[in-house]
Amino acid sequence: MNFVYFKGSFVPLKEAKISILTHAFNYGTGVFEGIKGYYNQKQDQLYIFRVEEHLERIKKNCRIIKIDLDKPTAGLKELVVELVRKNEFKTDIYIRPLAYKSSEKVGVKLPDEHDFCIFAVPVSHYFNPDKPIKACLSSWRRIEDNAIPGRGKITGAYVNSALAGQEARDNGFDEAIFMNEDGHVSEGAAMNLFLVRNGMLHTPSLSQNILEGITRDAVMEIASEELGIGTMERAIDRTELYTADEVFFCGTLAEIVSVGSIDHRLVGSGKKGKITSEIMKFFYKVVNGEIDKYRKWLTPVY
Repeated sequence: MNFVYFKGSFVPLKEAKISILTHAFNYGTGVFEGIKGYYNQKQDQLYIFRVEEHLERIKKNCRIIKIDLDKPTAGLKELVVELVRKNEFKTDIYIRPLAYKSSEKVGVKLPDEHDFCIFAVPVSHYFNPDKPIKACLSSWRRIEDNAIPGRGKITGAYVNSALAGQEARDNGFDEAIFMNEDGHVSEGAAMNLFLVRNGMLHTPSLSQNILEGITRDAVMEIASEELGIGTMERAIDRTELYTADEVFFCGTLAEIVSVGSIDHRLVGSGKKGKITSEIMKFFYKVVNGEIDKYRKWLTPVY
């Protein structure tokens, strides 16, 4: 049976229901996180990746829409770990904590009532890590921080991502890349973006309406500490994507995925690049508990 955390207790999934009047259902007034757990079969252990950082982020982002998630991070972490244990997962999983406005009244103001829930589901790779994907520049622009903050992981904001991602797939691509209103590169439909130029990583800065990605942060640390590769965070022009040596996406579900072409133009040779491959290989060792130095990022469940 699949258990979830709902309204202060662990209950079977079929019992976790909300009213159609719920404010978050009607207006998108929720804040969520996506957290990945990796099952190492040889060790018979499931490792949750950077759970504290994810929970700290949701607590901060809740302030944007005036949700007071007052439980300490340590307490939230205990709930996540207990939920995973109750479900006895022996596979990779995706965990979603969600804080939402729970008022059952019609009106676009931000009501005081809110609630918090967590669910977890088994997952496999979002993209095939061995196969570079085809991306395109979306006709949809990235939402601006002064409209709906992209860094907030606000549920309603992901209509922006859904429109761009579906447009890409309808036109024969695997993923979309957002541009800002000022014409600079922002991120993928639901993941951060890096490009490689002359042996160095380049990525849009936090001021480009991107999510402050936790996997993004891990990529930069791995590149610097393990490969001796620096990262420039800056504004990136569209044509830089076409002339880059390598391009890759990263994110909780996407993990790290190579981009083989953008707008029907090959990125490099069109194959997974050397630096992308090295970062990807090391990343999977880290999340599966094979690198002692990075166990600081892992929470063992069993």
